[in-house]
Amino acid sequence: MNSASPAVLLINPWIYDFAAYDFFARPLGLLYLAGLLEAQGVRVWFIDCQAAPHARPGPFGTGRYPKTIQPTPAPLAGIPRRYGRYGISEAAFRKALAGLVRPEAILVTSHMTYWYPGVTATIRVVREEFPEVPVLLGGIYATLCPDHARQHSDADLVITGPGERQVLQHLSGLLGYSFTPPDLEDLDALPYPALSLATGLNFIPLLTSRGCPFTCRYCAAGRLQPVWRRRHPLAVVEELLFWRNHLGLVDVAFYDDALLIDPKQHLLVILEELARRGAAFRFHTPNGLHVKYLTREVAGWLKRANFATLRLGVETAALGAGRLDEKLSDGELEAALAYLKEAGFQAKDLGVYLLVGLPGQEDKEVAASIHRVRELGATPVLALYSPIPGTALWPAAVAASPYDLEKEPLYHNNSLFPCWPAFSWERYTRLKKLAQGREV
Repeated sequence: MNSASPAVLLINPWIYDFAAYDFFARPLGLLYLAGLLEAQGVRVWFIDCQAAPHARPGPFGTGRYPKTIQPTPAPLAGIPRRYGRYGISEAAFRKALAGLVRPEAILVTSHMTYWYPGVTATIRVVREEFPEVPVLLGGIYATLCPDHARQHSDADLVITGPGERQVLQHLSGLLGYSFTPPDLEDLDALPYPALSLATGLNFIPLLTSRGCPFTCRYCAAGRLQPVWRRRHPLAVVEELLFWRNHLGLVDVAFYDDALLIDPKQHLLVILEELARRGAAFRFHTPNGLHVKYLTREVAGWLKRANFATLRLGVETAALGAGRLDEKLSDGELEAALAYLKEAGFQAKDLGVYLLVGLPGQEDKEVAASIHRVRELGATPVLALYSPIPGTALWPAAVAASPYDLEKEPLYHNNSLFPCWPAFSWERYTRLKKLAQGREV
């Protein structure tokens, strides 16, 4: 790579919201793209607008993002909370841009649909510094709300779905540069993500698969990654050892949507090989594990391999035809938690995600799930439902919501409880206290 190689700037934009917490969040898709471009001889600049020291540090590198108060957007004016920008200051962002050689293209990713004001603010600043450089926007918001993104983001091009192939095609035309990528369908053929470009990285963000074989009615995984693919478990081991040796990191956060499927052929192979090589890590599962695959053997390996942050994706303890997913059958939650406690995990180690705010969901269902999780010796973790365009539950969300979800992505914000008849902080507070063990 030399100064004649094309230069591309990759940006992870600010978050704009009422609240934001960094729970093992890093822009891994963008870092994979950076690694692919570097392997193709492109000079890559990388700015993470979210990579600021935490205002209130938490365990294992998690913590509250620093917040700069911003005017509340008009659609959210009735919400009694302070709206803000999360991440680095605007001055720090402008300084980082000013220190760069002019790139030939700028790639911006996106996350929650209702965080789009952070995308537009990021692109606005970029335009002021590099007015003639083409801006390409991809990621979750771009994929789920492409028409809105084309109208409001000020990007020159909006890319939807998995990005590597499309980005290379568009950059080839923009830069007049010929790419010879590996087989992009083979996850083991892809270069490692460019983690060395990430600022303040204190854990390894890891994907052992892409997509999900399940079709939960509230989830957009199938739209974001239409095909479920897995890496070879020994290739995952090699990547972990590579980052431990090159970055000195031992904490690992799995980003998989379905990590535990067929564990004897995948996760247990990874953990057994790491043990055979005497390689010690500390693991975290922020995306949640499917309890139906938590056998006694799996639970034992999770404990022996040092899984420190365990989240289980249960969503509701209700069973039967009313469930919106295939995550839970009769007796599976009870068995999984019994195996985990038998392996040595305590209630504080076991967080069980429960969705709140689903269309038509009654508080008594949430309360029953909270009580059941606590009875079984685990910790309920309330996850606020955000309506997602294109999911099977989207029509029901649109029908239930008092807001115009189809027109304005800001109304997807789970802080609004957009599928409740009216916003009620008191209603949520009662459920939150119940989850914390404070009976109301």
